[in-house]
Amino acid sequence: MSETMNAGTTVEPVVHLTPEAAEKVKEFQSSTPSESVLRISVIPGGCSGFEYGLDMDNEVRDDDFSFDSEGVRVVVDPFSAQYLAGVRIGYHSSFQGTGFTFENPNATGSCGCGTSFAV
Repeated sequence: MSETMNAGTTVEPVVHLTPEAAEKVKEFQSSTPSESVLRISVIPGGCSGFEYGLDMDNEVRDDDFSFDSEGVRVVVDPFSAQYLAGVRIGYHSSFQGTGFTFENPNATGSCGCGTSFAV
C-alpha cells in the first residue's frame, strides 16, 4: 500500500504500527484538542547512539513523509526516515511495565532501555 508524500512523491509506509500500538495512539489522539498526527523521529543520543521519539503533533511539514498505519496518520521527517525504514512499533503491557516497543531491522545494537539503538 503506497501513500503520497506531501511533496507529491509516492512512498511506502516507513514504519508499521501493530494493532495494539495503533489503539494506544488513538487513545492519545482522542485527548488532544485538535486533529493530531503521530510524529515518529530518531534523535541522536541515548546509550547506543540514537533514541526513538514519539509525539502527537498538529503540524505536518512540507518535507515530512506522511502515511497511514492501522488507521493512524503518521509523519516522519527525512532525517529519521533513513533509520526507521521497516520498523515495527508495538505496545506491551505487563507487571513489569508498559510502553511502546520497537523492532528495527536496521539496528546493529541496542541497550536494555528499549528506546536506544545503534546503526
